[in-house]
Amino acid sequence: MRVVTLSATYGTAGSVIGPAVAGRLGVPFVDRAIPGEVAEVLGCTLEEALARDDRAEHGLSMLLSGVMRLPAVTFGGLDVYLPGATPLPEDFVTHTERVIRRTARERGGVFLGRAAAIVLADHPGALHVRLDAPVARRVLQTATLTGVPEEEARRLVRDADRARTAYVRHFYRADPASATLYHLVLDSTTIPVDTCVEVIVTASTALS
Repeated sequence: MRVVTLSATYGTAGSVIGPAVAGRLGVPFVDRAIPGEVAEVLGCTLEEALARDDRAEHGLSMLLSGVMRLPAVTFGGLDVYLPGATPLPEDFVTHTERVIRRTARERGGVFLGRAAAIVLADHPGALHVRLDAPVARRVLQTATLTGVPEEEARRLVRDADRARTAYVRHFYRADPASATLYHLVLDSTTIPVDTCVEVIVTASTALS
């Protein structure tokens, strides 16, 4: 059961590359299922959690100031806000880690975001990949893939970068951009997506 963690900055097509790699390796793409499992454990339905879905540009400050969200880092940044009284942010992180570790152990998978490279740092045979690129190219790719104006794409990239970096630094005291966390760092705004998929699949197979 192969395991790949994918840390993808906004605008690097992580939500495209991740499922493609999972399909090639024959393992699940583990992304949106995680908030559902965490919500179930913590006592709210997925419908309740997703009813107030928002994007990550609001930043980690909302999480830490009392607006509780399930930690999720995807292309587009999925933030889930839970109505009413909710557990502390650390509870969401703890349960997210448990879901990631259990899934990796029982089924394998391609895990997008959620500091999975740190959570699964000691998992045997896991491949850790970072997708990153200069801001200008990520802005252009965001505008191309989503159809939003370039100025809006720039804001999304800026705010998502800030929130995701704050999340990893706050909960793990680490820099998500540090190359030491990964086996591969790929610029998916320059290297074609299909080539990125091929490189990741080849590297994962070599480690297994």
